[in-house]
Amino acid sequence: MGRLTNLRDIIGMIKDKASQGKATLTSNPKTPSLHLALLKATTHDPSTLPHPKHIATLLSFGHSSRATAAAAIEAIMDRLQSTQDCSVAVKCLINIHHIIRDGSFILQDQLSVYPSTGGRNYLKLSNFRDNATPITWELSSWVRWYARYLEHLLSASRVLGFFLCSNSSTSEKDKEEGKVSELTNSDLLKDIDSLVGLLEEICQRPGCLHLQNNTLVGEITNMVGEDHLSAINDLLIRVNEFHERLSCLSFGNSVELACILKRLDTCKEGIVDLPIRKRDFAESLWCVVSEMKGKVESGKGYGEEGRLLLTLGRGEKASESARFGERVLSYSHSRAFSSSRFSLNRYGFTELDCFESYAR
Repeated sequence: MGRLTNLRDIIGMIKDKASQGKATLTSNPKTPSLHLALLKATTHDPSTLPHPKHIATLLSFGHSSRATAAAAIEAIMDRLQSTQDCSVAVKCLINIHHIIRDGSFILQDQLSVYPSTGGRNYLKLSNFRDNATPITWELSSWVRWYARYLEHLLSASRVLGFFLCSNSSTSEKDKEEGKVSELTNSDLLKDIDSLVGLLEEICQRPGCLHLQNNTLVGEITNMVGEDHLSAINDLLIRVNEFHERLSCLSFGNSVELACILKRLDTCKEGIVDLPIRKRDFAESLWCVVSEMKGKVESGKGYGEEGRLLLTLGRGEKASESARFGERVLSYSHSRAFSSSRFSLNRYGFTELDCFESYAR
C-alpha cells in the first residue's frame, strides 16, 4: 500500500490521533488503559504492523482477573465488528492470533467461548467489504479468509484439547505422543480430520494480485506458515500411530482413514508457496501419507479379518470358511483399545482383541 499519500490515509491518521488523545485524557496514568492499548494496536495506518509493545500490553490483561480478560476480548471483538476499514480489521485479527499463540490461559479461554454460551467470539466476517480502492477490496478478501481460518484454528484446538500453535502449552505437547497412543480409533480419526480441515482452510487463502509486498498480508502469511508446522507435527504423530494400528483397523475405520488421507494429499500443492522453514520436516509427513494411503487402499497390512471385509466391500465373493470368523463376532464383543504396537496393552487386550472391533 505504500506511504500515507491519499486523503483516506490522512483521515485515518487524524482519527487515530484524536481517539488516542481522548483515551489518554480519560485513562489512569498509573494503570494501562485497555481502550488506549487497543487503539494503538489497531491503527488505520495500512503500512505498519501492530507494535510488539502494544501487543504485549493487550496480552497483559490476561494476567489478572477473568473479568479483565473477558473485557479485553469484548473490546477487541467490538472493534473488529464495528470497523469498516480493512487495515483495522486485519490488525484486530492479528492481535487475536497472538492471543491464541502467546496469551495466558484465561485470555485464551475467554476467546474460545462461543456466543451461544455467553462469549464474544464473533469472527464471522463473511460480509466484510472495504470498497474504497481496488487494494482495499482485495485486502477485504484476506480479512474474510483470515477470520475463517482463525475460527478453524479455534475449532481444531477444541477437538485436540489444547490450543494448537500455542507457545504456552509446550510442556503439554511434549507428552502428546504418549497421549495419542491411548486414544480410540474414533477419537484419533476426529483429531486427524480437524487438522486436515485446518490445512484445507490454509489452501483456500486468497491471491495477491496487488498485494505482493503488502506488510499486513506478509505478516498473516508468516504467522499461518508457522501454524502449519505445528499442525504438521501433530498430524505426523497421529498418522504414525495409525500406521501402527493398520492390522487392527475395522473396515469402516479404514474407509474413513482412506478418505481423510486423500484430502490430506490434496493439500500438499496448496501450501508449497508458504514461507515455511524446515521443509524436510514437512516432507516426512507426505512420505508417510503416501505410504499409508497405498496400504489402506490396497488392504495390505490388515489381518485376515481386515482383508475379508475389504473384499466384501468391493463386492467380491468370500468362501464359507472365510466367513466363519465374521459369524462368531458380535457387537457386544467390541472394545476400545490403546495401540497395536503392544503385544499386551495397558487395558489387558492382545492384538487378537483388536480384531473384534470389526463387528462395529
